[in-house]
Amino acid sequence: MAAGPKPPSGGPPPLLVSCALRIERAALRGTGRGAPERYAVLRTGMGPRAAERAVARALERPDMDRAAVLATGFCAGLLPGMHPGDLVVAEETRDPNGAVACTGTAFLAEALARAVPGRTVHLGALTGSDHVVRGPERARLRATGAVAVDMESAATLWTATRAGGAAAGRPVAAVRVIVDAPEHELVRIGTVRGGISAFRVLRAVLPAFYEWHRSSLLPRR
Repeated sequence: MAAGPKPPSGGPPPLLVSCALRIERAALRGTGRGAPERYAVLRTGMGPRAAERAVARALERPDMDRAAVLATGFCAGLLPGMHPGDLVVAEETRDPNGAVACTGTAFLAEALARAVPGRTVHLGALTGSDHVVRGPERARLRATGAVAVDMESAATLWTATRAGGAAAGRPVAAVRVIVDAPEHELVRIGTVRGGISAFRVLRAVLPAFYEWHRSSLLPRR
């Protein structure tokens, strides 16, 4: 887990950003203007089980017990008309464990639109899978009302809302960049870096993540 500088204990809750792949972590490791004093990037590895284990371990650390958790990386879009490089902001995540409502989704969508003007931001349910979704399965998932699918977000947020003493009030969110869509099916993840701009989009949205984190520290009405 890569982390930014740590302030004295008792400071504001940190931001834990979770992803699965090396290429995603590479995009997310930069900090800059507006970054939280404590900012950590956790690479979980692929799949829901790996995400559950890694997030649970990370949130056991005393300096992370109050952390806001944001799951991010790449995903498959489910709606016709979606394009690689579009963004998905989860209003909730779903998997066999159940659904988790996300925090501050409208604010986060607006912040993303400012960070990457011209990119389409989709809001809706983000569903979890334990495998790469192909062909007819995409339509079946779309019929459930989901707008996108990935393998780690739902497991990450489910674990985050149940880990540690601060779980009940922990802000959680999921933002994914589409690399695979009904009319733009991806052959293999290795084509991401050379074939589309998802890596650059993921790096560009960091300021929106920082804004969301700052907003999560304000008293809730």
